[in-house]
Amino acid sequence: MSEVLPETSGNVIEGLKSIYKGKLLPLEQYYLFNEFHSPPLNDADFDAQPLILLVGQYSTGKTTFIRYLLERDFPGMRIGPEPTTDKFIAVMYGEKDGVIPGNALVVDPKKQFRPLSAFGNAFLNRFQCSLVKSVVLKGMTIIDTPGILAGEKQRIDRGYDFAAVLEWFAERVDRIILLFDAHKLDISDELRRSIEALRGHDDKIRIILNKADMVERHQLMRIYGALMWSLGKVLQTPEVVRVFFGSFWDEPLRCEVNRKLFEEETQDLFRDLQSLPKNSALRKLNDLIKRARLAKVHALVIAELKHEISIFSKDRKKKYLIKNLKDVYKKVQNDQQIPSSDFPEISKMQESLRKYDFSKFHSQKPKLLEKVDQMLYEDIAKLMAMIPHDANPPRLLEIQGGVFENLEDQLTPFGYKCGEGCNAGYGEPEWIVSKERASYDLLFDTLETAEGKLSGAAVKTEFMKSKLPNSILAKIWKLADVDRDGFLDKDEFALGMHLINVKLNGGDIPLLLPRHLVPPKKKEEVLGYRKRDGGFPRNVLNSVY
Repeated sequence: MSEVLPETSGNVIEGLKSIYKGKLLPLEQYYLFNEFHSPPLNDADFDAQPLILLVGQYSTGKTTFIRYLLERDFPGMRIGPEPTTDKFIAVMYGEKDGVIPGNALVVDPKKQFRPLSAFGNAFLNRFQCSLVKSVVLKGMTIIDTPGILAGEKQRIDRGYDFAAVLEWFAERVDRIILLFDAHKLDISDELRRSIEALRGHDDKIRIILNKADMVERHQLMRIYGALMWSLGKVLQTPEVVRVFFGSFWDEPLRCEVNRKLFEEETQDLFRDLQSLPKNSALRKLNDLIKRARLAKVHALVIAELKHEISIFSKDRKKKYLIKNLKDVYKKVQNDQQIPSSDFPEISKMQESLRKYDFSKFHSQKPKLLEKVDQMLYEDIAKLMAMIPHDANPPRLLEIQGGVFENLEDQLTPFGYKCGEGCNAGYGEPEWIVSKERASYDLLFDTLETAEGKLSGAAVKTEFMKSKLPNSILAKIWKLADVDRDGFLDKDEFALGMHLINVKLNGGDIPLLLPRHLVPPKKKEEVLGYRKRDGGFPRNVLNSVY
């Protein structure tokens, strides 16, 4: 196979395929990496659109969350308070709705699920693909998982290694969404094992506290604290994980006091998901770097074990090396100057090593290691530089359709922050500033004017009373000085005071002034400016948000 160099490949994905097959895969095969850690990657792994994995105990709303995203049902969907989803379901785009069983799915070379056949029929009988004609699924694939069991139910044997399947998906997905029910925060043994299987992929994890509208504000804060305490013991990271609050279904809110919080959390979460296609190549590149670092460490450990094993009494030596694997790690770490965090988990490695004859391992092969180093320090850098100028970007730069259609809704009064802050007053016949105009005019009349206008010095003293930072007040001044003459007349002063109150009430100051905030008497000047120069002044937005 001729190697395609990154600088000559058409796009980032083709470059990733090339350096994996030409430089990393030979090392993996030589040192049995694929038997110890992860199956080899194929073209479908690189070509696949973004994957989102949903994980949570039963009745946390995983399936309902998918329905909320798509705004429609999908084949095989079952919703209920008890464990209803008993399968791994890949919800993907299809021209016709339908279901593909697991055994047929894993032999399709165009899909990335072929390695899952290693988990056997017990898993494949619990795996399916639901095809749905939804625009949302043109930008991503969603993996629904069986509800994780609790109490007596978790003693039931699923017949396959549930945690290992989760680990396989975690290596390949773009986002892992952990859902918790606001009324059910206990972390069962199976959930703990499942979360532990996701370790090493913390950057992909997003946590949702679902059904949060069913509790009052003070209860919600206590629930959040309890969730953080429980997760801290399992995730074992010093960083505080981001938790999104909400109720992801189309039913009326029970406790509406948190409506604004839920809207903001929903916007943040969905914007994160919507950007996945744009960042898909970067995520795959990042995952390949992690895989290459692990493969290199694995190769060095195997080579060291090969070096240490003696021809005589090799069984005793093997047991000794496995028992003291920590010392082997330390020697490799010191010799190669490798961070300890790059090494595989000792207990899992010890368990895997017991199955092998160490004498059949290979010694260190410098050329293979040099190729991986070249890949990490040269080829990856070239691909990173290609990402902003990718010759073959994803078909969709952002996920569209379904619930994502409403993220930028400014056509209805129900869009995010419509009628709030600087958007208040849009579409109304009266200038919104006029509602508080009387108090602004009284204040204006107490200040010293020159030809009916206030100088910057006079305005500064009054604006500073708001205690807002100078940087914010400077933005407000630029927006309020609509005619850009360096003074504020009575209308412009009122506008400035209005913008100060918007900021003090928690709103954002826009970069450009929306048209509906332009003082009525100034609109003719602005329109005249537009006719003469082909546009509005630089501080006025020639459209609505």
